[in-house]
Amino acid sequence: MVYQLDLFGAILGAMPVSTRTVAFRDHQTWVRITTPTRPQPGALPLFVLHGGPGMAHNYVANIAALAEESGRTVIHYDQIGCGNSTHLPDAPAEFWTPQLFVDEFHTVREALGITKYHVLGQSWGGMLGAEIAVRRPEGLAALAICNSPASMALWRSAAAELRAELPAATRAALDRHEAAGTLTDPEYLSATAEFYRRHVCRTDPMPQDFVDSEAQMEAEPTVYHTMNGPNEFHVVGTLRNWSIIDRLPDVNAPTLVIAGEFDEATPATWQPYADLIPDAVAQVFAGASHCTHLEQPAEFRAVVAAFLHDHDLAGADAVPSR
Repeated sequence: MVYQLDLFGAILGAMPVSTRTVAFRDHQTWVRITTPTRPQPGALPLFVLHGGPGMAHNYVANIAALAEESGRTVIHYDQIGCGNSTHLPDAPAEFWTPQLFVDEFHTVREALGITKYHVLGQSWGGMLGAEIAVRRPEGLAALAICNSPASMALWRSAAAELRAELPAATRAALDRHEAAGTLTDPEYLSATAEFYRRHVCRTDPMPQDFVDSEAQMEAEPTVYHTMNGPNEFHVVGTLRNWSIIDRLPDVNAPTLVIAGEFDEATPATWQPYADLIPDAVAQVFAGASHCTHLEQPAEFRAVVAAFLHDHDLAGADAVPSR
């Protein structure tokens, strides 16, 4: 056992954490399970889905504090191709599909013996959560979609609008290096960092957990570069035409939509979730951007905890088998 630490160094209670791997196809998915010291009767487990794709669990690790704060088990895992799970740098582009990650989720869930549960996804994780929910899986009690677009066409349009607000010299550097293909040039990376400071995470300095997620992605960028592209606003990967808008009325789980005031996921990108999922509710955090959970962690968790509590179901399988 180890003990989960807050991003800012404070101990988040005496929360025991265990790790394991789950066989998925011919590979291994790494799983981290945070258990509350005082479980609340009927509090269902929460699966936390990280973004990217390919950014690994580190930057959403602080959501594990919900274990102690709401008395429920919280499960993180590194999606295949990144973090502590099997890396597949030689997999063809067509291997990396949303269905792959839906299948992986259910493989992990079944391996843990969980039949009733909540899902929280951040950025790509929210897109994945929606992909899971539109299939109406038995046992999904509630869904939280955080900082996520409902289509990549909307995402690209929003990114272009936000990019147009950058200083002229910054925009010129982005345009110049994208045209030349010199996307690792320090000038291009510096210009990218300016966009990130405004719309991805406004905490200064950047939280270490975010730095860790980004570092592991840059060390082995197969999934992120294949499905998304080189950065958050230059989307040229296989997800560039993804949309779930026409399938959203199929979601039958209670849904919470979260975004930040300065989020790169602008209101136009997430409004379809609020409009088309029956009875969905939305919460926008003033002063926050894409990583709301890092910028306003206590407030973020309080909103999520209240939502999950409202939709808990009594069940004897609230704690996973190991």
